[in-house]
Amino acid sequence: MPDRESGWQQALVDYVNAVNEDGLGGRDGSFRRVPDAEHRARLVRRFFTARGDGTARRKPVRSEIRARLLSQAERASEALCDVQIHLLRSFEQGNLPWVEERLDRERIRFIQAGGRWRIDRIEPLQSEHRADAWLGEGSPDGGAWHERTVVPSVPYLNPAATTAFKSRVLAGQGTAGGWWGDAHDPSRRGSRYRREDAVAYAEAWWDRYNPEYEGFEVNCTNYVSQCIFAGGAPMNYTGRRESGWWYKGRANGQELWSYSWAVAHSLQQYLSQPRSYGLRAEEVESPKQLMPGDVICYDWDGNGRFQHNTIVTAFTPDGMPLVNANTVSSRRRYWDYRDSYAWTEQTRYRFFHIVDEF
Repeated sequence: MPDRESGWQQALVDYVNAVNEDGLGGRDGSFRRVPDAEHRARLVRRFFTARGDGTARRKPVRSEIRARLLSQAERASEALCDVQIHLLRSFEQGNLPWVEERLDRERIRFIQAGGRWRIDRIEPLQSEHRADAWLGEGSPDGGAWHERTVVPSVPYLNPAATTAFKSRVLAGQGTAGGWWGDAHDPSRRGSRYRREDAVAYAEAWWDRYNPEYEGFEVNCTNYVSQCIFAGGAPMNYTGRRESGWWYKGRANGQELWSYSWAVAHSLQQYLSQPRSYGLRAEEVESPKQLMPGDVICYDWDGNGRFQHNTIVTAFTPDGMPLVNANTVSSRRRYWDYRDSYAWTEQTRYRFFHIVDEF
């Protein structure tokens, strides 16, 4: 009989290998070796949805999965573990390759019976469908508005949020309460969106939180906002959470950021609104019209409520966007997200091209 530790760990290895091999397409996509029937159905649905009609996705040519144990709790005949699944898949089109990465987190329950360990239950711990789970205190969907003093709507830059990018900060520092660069003054417009900087930030922080910002369990929009800001977009600081696009952190337990900074639907609304200067966007009809640093918004249910956002960081050889995201941390993932548990036949997208000049 195997010892308690090596037994359930071997069951974990067998599970990871099964997901890797079936996900590569070497079998029929049935995931027969995954013991939890509910999770097996989840994986089968994702596998065939991602395939689509055979044109939306390409078959991976290589697949690798790395599993990292995040936590574990054991009893005599039971073990409960949280595991990070790092998926790397290589695709190829016209002999030109690219690699997609994704970090899934799962909770796995193992039980021992008849001298053998086996998996009893597998539960995904993250989903893009939860992107509106965090609405923030006093949000339009979560309670009454807080009375706040209205201040003029002016671009605001937070020096604490740019520690790692000081070489890119323009001259003109103010007090500890704020920083205004001349190029971000509404009266002195003309600064440009540095798409390469937005993408560099997206690449640097796709799999971890930047400690200069608050991190949320549902972090997709907070991450996209940080990327846009790193590209030089000026914050529109109003002092009111329901307006502008701004971030100041947290003080005395109070959340000091706009809903548009951290809530998926609110950022989509902000990008939809016309304005004469500052962060602006134009909606385009096709993902092929996007550029690096642009934004895609996802409405999984087709009901007009957007629940996820991503930022464009690269393109396939035929010109389709690859995106980075948080919540389920993803790097150079195919834009349509048909490989997500959140995707449905009702999924709708909005494609926003960030205007180059602020």
